Amino acid sequence: MTETLLVTGASGQLGRGVIHHLLDTLKVSPARIIATTRNPANLADLAARGIAIRRADFDDTASLVEAFTGADRVLIISTDELALQGKRLKQHQTAVAAAKTAGVSHLLYTSMPNPEPGSPVLFAGDHYGTEQAIKASGIPYTIFRNGWYQENLFMSLPHAIASGQWYTSAADGRIAHGARDDMAAAIAAGLASGATESTTYTLTGPQAHTVAEIAALVTDVTGKPIEVIQLSDEALTEGLKAAGVPEGFAPIIVSFDTNTRSGRINMVTDTIETLSGKKPQPLKQFLEANKAVLAG
Repeated sequence: MTETLLVTGASGQLGRGVIHHLLDTLKVSPARIIATTRNPANLADLAARGIAIRRADFDDTASLVEAFTGADRVLIISTDELALQGKRLKQHQTAVAAAKTAGVSHLLYTSMPNPEPGSPVLFAGDHYGTEQAIKASGIPYTIFRNGWYQENLFMSLPHAIASGQWYTSAADGRIAHGARDDMAAAIAAGLASGATESTTYTLTGPQAHTVAEIAALVTDVTGKPIEVIQLSDEALTEGLKAAGVPEGFAPIIVSFDTNTRSGRINMVTDTIETLSGKKPQPLKQFLEANKAVLAG
């Protein structure tokens, strides 16, 4: 198989993880891989391994068309543009149109679980709109609906461990957090598979937990008790802002808890193992591996 595989956002954590698995796990020839980023200098280490590095700016259509030209399978990793509402969706739509113009044969995209209208997550519409643009393009596709990363817990756990209190509005909702690297391995396998049919996968960790169950696991690992305090969405938003979370970002964080409480992220799938051949890392293993970072 000689298809050329392109990864956008290759300087980010997920992008680098995907390329690592292409090279080192799947043994894909570097000559078949194209890595793109806004600043190619950030990928000098990948260039040294023989990977083609191209500039791709999601705000510059011409750069995307040029970057995608000659690539058979293109993985669009969703951008991190959240500050300006609507900008990320526009970036993604521009990338899909560029892939069409460049003659890409298969388009892959990193979305989120249940992004359909009605999702409480404030940026879900970016993902749903991108999925719709991909389907409308007529290009065969693979959509990876990535569940929440175990690494996302770095946003809340260090403070909860230090203070002994974890404020949440998630109630008894469950999340099967998955390791970012496990998702990268599954995505790399899908990118390198050569599969031509259009498919949507949901990637999760191996077990779904409530906030109280996660707190119990953390206490078991660190020896530090955590009291889970349930708040309303409004009270949690105000508390986050009082703690220094930027006013525009606090509602986004709270929308995750609303989403959890509503049961829209409680699914558990075996897709990571099916695609990568590797069992995903349990949450307790992640906590043990990061005990020093979490507990300060």
